Amino acid sequence: MKDRASVLADVCRALTDGDSDSATDVLNRSYPFLGTPSTPRRYGPAQATRVFVRDGFIDRFSGLRVVFPPVLRAISLGLPDAFPYHPNWKMEVTHPAYWELTATVDHLEAASRGGADDESNWVTTSMARNSAKGNYSLEDLGWSLQPPGDISEWDGLMRWFVEYTEDRPETIVDASMKKWRDAAVSVLTNKRFDTDKPRP
Repeated sequence: MKDRASVLADVCRALTDGDSDSATDVLNRSYPFLGTPSTPRRYGPAQATRVFVRDGFIDRFSGLRVVFPPVLRAISLGLPDAFPYHPNWKMEVTHPAYWELTATVDHLEAASRGGADDESNWVTTSMARNSAKGNYSLEDLGWSLQPPGDISEWDGLMRWFVEYTEDRPETIVDASMKKWRDAAVSVLTNKRFDTDKPRP
């Protein structure tokens, strides 16, 4: 099987020869466009927190620790000059930890390629790796799925966030932070770590 760059080289040769039919045939046979209707994303802070806890706050693509999302905002509120934040995460004015360490949910098989939008296909990763992965498969990127962590060893600073904001309610500056806090309190109060659920 030819590598994809070689397939495109064949397409370019056919186009140079004015043979768009052959170029199309090469693409359809060796590197087809497989349009798939996008699956709507249906997770919010509560569902994402369950996934983070299930995965032990480990980036399943790199094996590195990640941090509960509102923790970084709390740090920025306390240390705005040393740990700057921008609402649109502009890289030139936002601390790199927002990209490197913020936990987020990614679809193991991209929703845009037909992957299910449920916990069986959701994994924890960082914002940076989520952006890098895009709609590619792990095989496309040469990545492998790393094992989940142990929530008793690393909780992404989730417990710290709950305790910190309990003493400093002014830290909850918007509805998003409140939803994240509510999700964390629910997990911690109910001890619903969901570690027995099947993991990707």
